[in-house]
Amino acid sequence: MYRLSRLKYIFPIGLFVCLFLDGALSHVWAPLFFSYPYSMVSELVLLWLVLSYFFQDDIEIPLIPFAIAAGAVYDLYFSGILGLYIFLYPLVVEMTKVLSRYFSSSFLSMIMIFFVDIVVFETLNYWAYYLIDITNVSFGDYLVYTLAPTLALNLIYFVVLFWPIRALYRWSLDDRQI
Repeated sequence: MYRLSRLKYIFPIGLFVCLFLDGALSHVWAPLFFSYPYSMVSELVLLWLVLSYFFQDDIEIPLIPFAIAAGAVYDLYFSGILGLYIFLYPLVVEMTKVLSRYFSSSFLSMIMIFFVDIVVFETLNYWAYYLIDITNVSFGDYLVYTLAPTLALNLIYFVVLFWPIRALYRWSLDDRQI
């Protein structure tokens, strides 16, 4: 059904826009996002992937291959090497699938699942960089100065973008034939 819906165009374009906006917002708002000792990480790609899972209806978008592709692009563009994101994006999609089995698909359940996704994603990212000595920030400082601001920023993204993205998905699912 995915190939017969408008989502075959809307989803990849939205994913690309989110990839672009993650970098652009981080660059434009760098003085706000990265003001010592705090740092906020924009995760619009995660937001798009998580909300796509909830809004896809019975279309079944191939989220894992798209998550792997988005992770590869993110890694190659921002770090120049294949790294964590190629594994963490699909992991978050799978974790969203598992968590959504236990909760209804209400706004509060979705925001809670997104909250858990961000915590796991950012913490695994922190631990990986800590293990290979790229960062030497203590776990307490990470929680206060990185994770908390990142959660605040991305939960604001969720609240602001939830209804426009839901409307976009409803529009794209309205007429399944192109």
